[in-house]
Amino acid sequence: MTTPAADGFRMPAEWTPHERTWMAWPGPNPTFDDGDGLAASRRAWASVARAIRRFEPVTVVCGPGRSAEARALLGPGIDTVERDLDDAWMRDIGPTFLTDDRGGLAAVDWTFNGWGAQDWARWEHDAKIGAYVSDLAGAKTYTSRLVNEGGGIHVDGEGTVLLTESVQLGPERNPHWTKERVEAEIHAHLGTSKAIWLPRGLTADYPPFGYGTLGHVDIVAAFARPGVVVAHSQPDPAHPDHEVTREVIGLLRSATDARGRALEVVEVPAPTVLEADGHWVDYSYINHYLCNDGVVLCAFDDPRDETAAGIFGRLFPDRTVTPVDARRIFAAGGGIHCITQQQPRSRRA
Repeated sequence: MTTPAADGFRMPAEWTPHERTWMAWPGPNPTFDDGDGLAASRRAWASVARAIRRFEPVTVVCGPGRSAEARALLGPGIDTVERDLDDAWMRDIGPTFLTDDRGGLAAVDWTFNGWGAQDWARWEHDAKIGAYVSDLAGAKTYTSRLVNEGGGIHVDGEGTVLLTESVQLGPERNPHWTKERVEAEIHAHLGTSKAIWLPRGLTADYPPFGYGTLGHVDIVAAFARPGVVVAHSQPDPAHPDHEVTREVIGLLRSATDARGRALEVVEVPAPTVLEADGHWVDYSYINHYLCNDGVVLCAFDDPRDETAAGIFGRLFPDRTVTPVDARRIFAAGGGIHCITQQQPRSRRA
């Protein structure tokens, strides 16, 4: 069996043109209680979808019989399709799309096991969503045995991928895989050649702080363009992420990418709030989403929202920065990037 890289496919950077964005609709499950929490989550997901729809098409996968309730909140111009779902984190359950130089479209269907088979997670249906969305998009699907999620990777489109050791190398996902084997699988499926490993994610992304991913990179660091990384910085020494982010930023500043460039690291300070509901928060502006001509940015009704919007405005001067309140999304275990998945533009789309 061939691999995507051998067939000429690679994962393009998120800032390249998109055909559309894919999302999933929250339904009753352990992540969203079937009351005010679920209703609030649906409003939050809908706000993100509407913000993206200003710039590109959006398709939302809904559970059976849930399209009508979704469309009532989503509003006009957003497509829905129905499929059995467990949760609503399309970044992680959906496919990772690829393109080639001939205009072809492909996708990686990673093995999904509920973010490391966590006791609150359900994934019987979500494990099949990647192949389903890939088929709807008309992509050639490649299956990987690596347990991985889209939030656990970030690429620059020029051969470099960001990873965290507590995700791809964690015993909850790939207990018998060496770092070399993981890198080989990642490179073969993303078309990358250089992995930059960070040791871990943010504190609240691990037990006992709620619905975490055990260290996804897309809340810690992300490429803004080749050679430039935005990184979460926690300025307050009272928060345990103060030390975590100092280590991560130091590692990024000492790293080089696939083309040998030293990385420029743009620090984005965390919101001023440190705790919510008696737990540390992992509120982060890094978990943004780039869509055609736009940046959909997490907001927290915090004094640093404006600072973050200014940083992203300077990084992406040709894009419109749209802040969307992400507190309800973070309460459920992720952010704006976590609930979206880009389908890059191709001739097949």
